[in-house]
Amino acid sequence: MMTLILFVLALTALLMVMRREAGAKPAIIVMVVFGLLSWIFASGWLTLLLFAGAVATAAAGLPQFRRSWLTPRVFAMFKKVAPKVSDTEQVALDAGTVGWDGELFTGRPDWHNLLINRNTGLTEEEQAFVDNQCVKAVSMCNAWDVAVERADLPAELWEYIKKEKFLGMIIPKEYGGLGFSAKAQSAVLQKLAANEVLMVSVGVPNSLGPGELLVKYGTEEQKDHYLPRLADGREIPCFGLTGPRAGSDATSLPDTGIVCKGEYNGKEVLGLKLNFEKRWITLAPIATVVGLAFRMFDPDGLLGEEKDLGITCALIPRDTDGMEIGRRHWPVGSPFMNGPIVGKDVFIPLDFIIGGPEMAGEGWRMLVECLSVGRCITLPSGAAGSAATSVGVAGGFTRVRRQFNTPVADMEGVQEALARIAGQCYIAQSSVLQTANMIDNGEKPAVPSAILKYQLTQMQRAVLTDAMDVHGGKTVTLGPRNYLGIGFSGSAVSITVEGANIMTRSLMIFGQGAIRCHPYVLKELAAKAKDDERAFDEAFFSHAGLIFGNAARAFTQALGLGKAEVPFDSTARRYAQGVARFSAAFGLCSDAAMTTLGSQLKMRELISARLGDMLANLYMASMVLKHWHETQPVEGEADLLEYSMGLLLHRTENALDELLQNLPNRAVAVALRMVTMPLGRRWDKPHDDLTRRVARAISTDTPVRAKLLMPVWHTEGDDKENPVARYNSLLKDYDRAEGIYRKVGKAAAKGELPGQALHPEEQFEAAYQAEILSEEEITFMREYEKNVLDMLTVDDFPFDALAMDKSTLIDHNPA
Repeated sequence: MMTLILFVLALTALLMVMRREAGAKPAIIVMVVFGLLSWIFASGWLTLLLFAGAVATAAAGLPQFRRSWLTPRVFAMFKKVAPKVSDTEQVALDAGTVGWDGELFTGRPDWHNLLINRNTGLTEEEQAFVDNQCVKAVSMCNAWDVAVERADLPAELWEYIKKEKFLGMIIPKEYGGLGFSAKAQSAVLQKLAANEVLMVSVGVPNSLGPGELLVKYGTEEQKDHYLPRLADGREIPCFGLTGPRAGSDATSLPDTGIVCKGEYNGKEVLGLKLNFEKRWITLAPIATVVGLAFRMFDPDGLLGEEKDLGITCALIPRDTDGMEIGRRHWPVGSPFMNGPIVGKDVFIPLDFIIGGPEMAGEGWRMLVECLSVGRCITLPSGAAGSAATSVGVAGGFTRVRRQFNTPVADMEGVQEALARIAGQCYIAQSSVLQTANMIDNGEKPAVPSAILKYQLTQMQRAVLTDAMDVHGGKTVTLGPRNYLGIGFSGSAVSITVEGANIMTRSLMIFGQGAIRCHPYVLKELAAKAKDDERAFDEAFFSHAGLIFGNAARAFTQALGLGKAEVPFDSTARRYAQGVARFSAAFGLCSDAAMTTLGSQLKMRELISARLGDMLANLYMASMVLKHWHETQPVEGEADLLEYSMGLLLHRTENALDELLQNLPNRAVAVALRMVTMPLGRRWDKPHDDLTRRVARAISTDTPVRAKLLMPVWHTEGDDKENPVARYNSLLKDYDRAEGIYRKVGKAAAKGELPGQALHPEEQFEAAYQAEILSEEEITFMREYEKNVLDMLTVDDFPFDALAMDKSTLIDHNPA
């Protein structure tokens, strides 16, 4: 018995040392002390085990010993198995900054580093723009009119966008732009997300495009000329990156720029002869200036000895000889301006290179750095706005739509979908807002940009699918009254552009994050590149300490012991502790995957994807917690927090479980399962009672519904009807209407109304005639039911209206 007690005490003490990553000396002291106690009071085998452990720890853990025999051998092996980082990968690794994503890799996230930069909201100027100019702009368009009738925004809306400088949000005020913060850009795009074409048309010029590249890298002459013109819409920009042979692998550009002499404005100058074929270029059909990425070569050595200068970016005016531009692609469901650009022997001076000739070959770095910010804002903000609009219309429709004499919002199958819509909307809004706040505080979040781009656009598609499902026939019938169908069909666009989602998940999130964000891997690779054995020793054995620390933290926290200290209130505390626990498990499994698979991990995309899923869900969970911590919760929001965090932690645990099922080294996988999930799975999907509460919160007039709808267009517009505002109005009167529905329903059940009165309107009139309803009640219900029926009605068209080619029509009913 004494042997068992001492063994348990020694193990507990070692776990405490490991959890704190206290180093080799405390571990040696623990083993020596308990070894002596075992020698005196217990058995010899435990003494031998502890003393042997102390000797091994000293030999491998104390620098003065290990550097003489162990480090050289480990370093030699590491140099053989470590993955080679290509130049393009190195550029991607160097771009951006590491913030909270790095904390999650440590397994012991310091919440202070997340909460220190509090979100202070928008400035008065920014908020006024969102409340006024944005509402005006979105009220000037209707999805059917834009997508079908004209396949473009109205001319007056284009003029308004230019006049109010929507295209110049990122351009500094000294150049005539709005100089908005990242949070303001996100708020603008969420408001405009009621119309996909409008959101994309405004978002793309403020994301990846000439404007941002000029602001960051342009020469003063380029800035002075182009930025004021881009800000006020005199110039419409596009950026040509992708083509038939280069999509997700943008570094494989086949487009070339050859250094040569040519004529420009009547003079012979040194320049570039460009040949390119670009596809899927947003705003290309109407662009007046084209940003272009190409591979630059100097075969004749006109600039120096280097022949292949690499990817380069240049600005080309639309009317440049040899460039064909103006035709259109037809994006599915959302015909925003998008098209091909082709150039044959297009000559431009070297001064057209963004940043001037000295920036030749710097294009890939420029693009990666811009993408690290732009991908955090444009598409994720559009996804968050789309999700909130879905909350507005799905919650409203299901409350006023009645089947089986009850609102469909009270049917549990519908409630399940409504709760998913609400939870994913809350996650998306929190993630976008808090990440934008990081950007405003100086970060350039490369890995979070990939997380948000993938996760939030996937959520957008899932939310729109649920919203379509609960609407039934209302939104599968296209027409001016259908406020969801066109956006639903267009959701595939966001999945594909700015980095295809499949590639983002399987290659980028963890593939990039494992090296960028890990506390020691980048240092180890740098030591290898410099052949610096001492630097490698410090990094590698600190890394080893991290592995032991994460193993101890993951194991004890999975058992519910030694829970992490977190700075959150009682409502959020258990979820933050869950994030901390899974952070340790994620860090441990990441190291196990990198160690057992080595350079092969690049090719094991499903393993990388599941690790990326863990990281992504932990990141979004952290953003939800920060959002809860910094904002004033409204009545019922605790349920939404519980639902969202439960969903994210369930997904995290699911990714961990799938990873351990598929890790090739089965012995390691079994050991990891014993450490990270000793009690099995602990996080269930949100329970039914919580689902019911969340669904009711967004399908009735509640503070939760109002808070979720704040970022989007929820008021009546000047020119176009807003379905969210219509449903809000109906929900304000719902409680009164529901009382009358019940009264009339009881009367019908008792036979007090004529049997042929089947329509609701007929029943209300019959109840009024029978003096069951008062004059005030029938007046109210006539108007209420008229508005309900108007929202339920779908469009129909003349027989020949759907055929674009009238000559193909068949007369199915000849005389």
